[in-house]
Amino acid sequence: MAERISRSTVVSALIVATSLALVFLGFTAITGAGGTTADAAPRTAAEPATAAHAMQGHVMAAAPVPSGDDPDGDGYVPANPPVTGVQPSTDIPPHRYFHEFQANCSVTHTGSVDPIVFPGQLNKSHNHTFMGNDTTDENSTTASLGTGGTACKAPGDLSAYWMPTLYNGDQEVRPVGPQTIYYKSGVTDYTSVRPFPKGLRFVVGNPMQTAEEFRDHPGMVEGWECGESYHNVEIPATCPTRPDVQLNLRMQAPSCWDGIHLDTPDHQSHMAYPGAQGANQDVCPATHPVALPMIEFKMAWPVNGDMSQVRLASGTGHSFHYDFFNAWDDATLDAMVDHCIIGGLQCDARGYDENNPGEGAALDENYELP
Repeated sequence: MAERISRSTVVSALIVATSLALVFLGFTAITGAGGTTADAAPRTAAEPATAAHAMQGHVMAAAPVPSGDDPDGDGYVPANPPVTGVQPSTDIPPHRYFHEFQANCSVTHTGSVDPIVFPGQLNKSHNHTFMGNDTTDENSTTASLGTGGTACKAPGDLSAYWMPTLYNGDQEVRPVGPQTIYYKSGVTDYTSVRPFPKGLRFVVGNPMQTAEEFRDHPGMVEGWECGESYHNVEIPATCPTRPDVQLNLRMQAPSCWDGIHLDTPDHQSHMAYPGAQGANQDVCPATHPVALPMIEFKMAWPVNGDMSQVRLASGTGHSFHYDFFNAWDDATLDAMVDHCIIGGLQCDARGYDENNPGEGAALDENYELP
């Protein structure tokens, strides 16, 4: 049952998270070879990318900015109702090697906006590549995303996914076709995983992280890779020049939620990664007891050969990070989580496991609820 959170608890959380926010939101321009400053001129939508604009980093907001989901601008978006009284599950269900499904979503557009870090503000962020919801912009809210369209295979997935734009010189390089975004169980007790609450948002990684922080990030899977080159912290200098070779990266998101906030000032402290416990179990921490799906970006960019001019809008390869803003249709997400994650299956975007055809699919041939 939902319980009212005490004022002292919220105030304490505000103090801690505000301190974290000063670090995370204090973004300045990220320099590459030759560098550029935060004073680079803002770019309009019609203006072509240049090296200076491509390398422009986040600029710290002068003051909290009210937005549609955060009218007082304090950085907190409360869950309504909050999820309380949950204990992290230490149960060990029957072993299933897979408990996942895919969201296959294509790129819709690029732009120098970030509705999580800089809501309502244009040209404050570096350039981002947006997937999924086709209306995502600086003014996006839970309500606006819910009325948008989507480039995901499942029409019920109106979520917004974005990451720093990749450039080769001054040329944007966009992933081609549906990209693979896994929704998995990050905890051993996959039967305890709940669907995302509508409006949950977070940032994975940090454009200001060091190479070591990127390498040691708990969400790191295989780093940058192409051809036979794996586990790279930076984008490889060269990749085999073959039609089948692309630049790839996989990175996992935290999957344990505090149950209280849909967002916090640093866009991260309401989420946590599971930790090892007992018989090599992955269990959510007591501070973030609610197990949610673990998102994993598996991105592929069509670039190879000489990679010396390939970089991110946020900087070098180790500045990679990404954002997620949940706007799934509740019933569709519930069906996919129940059938695929709790059901212990390896599902495609229909919720179908070809290795277990007898289990059927969660969605019909149009990727919609039957």
